[in-house]
Amino acid sequence: MRRAVFLDRDGTINVEKSYLHRAAEFEFIPGAPEAIRLLREAGFLVIVVTNQSGVARGYYDEEAVHRLHRFVDRELAKAGTGIDAYYLCPHHPRHGVGPYRVECACRKPLPGMILAAAAVHGIDLGRSWLVGDKASDVEAGTAAGCRSIIVRTGYGSDEAPLVPRQVPVCDDLLAAARLILAEEASGLAASVPGGDTV
Repeated sequence: MRRAVFLDRDGTINVEKSYLHRAAEFEFIPGAPEAIRLLREAGFLVIVVTNQSGVARGYYDEEAVHRLHRFVDRELAKAGTGIDAYYLCPHHPRHGVGPYRVECACRKPLPGMILAAAAVHGIDLGRSWLVGDKASDVEAGTAAGCRSIIVRTGYGSDEAPLVPRQVPVCDDLLAAARLILAEEASGLAASVPGGDTV
């Protein structure tokens, strides 16, 4: 089975902007493309799991989200990398309009998007990670059986005190990627009898 790093989008990959859906307003957090490239080069799938209540509220439609993600793909391709899959939750239980006002299983902190991705892509959740800037991201990752990291970008500085003490806190996605790769390297070293290197 494959390993994955699940990434929240707004505030983790890109600068947090309220109800972002236009390419002109998209801005990578410094180091994010490099982080994604490093994770994929290490053999991880990189999968975005994003709550998009702006769809539920009627501010923009699902196609606007897909259009933005196609733009992100083009920008990441310039850095020699990309996202393997995107999962979005367009629902909100209180503020949704029409069919989007629903108690769903996909809106973080519920793990529905992660579980769906794992089923489709054959992912071993016990060997996978979730990185986000909110306690709800961490909760979703933990509920799915992943190890979770919270970053200080986006809402992270305010949210970090709300997560369990054992959850690592990193400055940004690049720092989180380096922590994941260091953990992987130490795990590989520990699995080699009689040595600390592979």
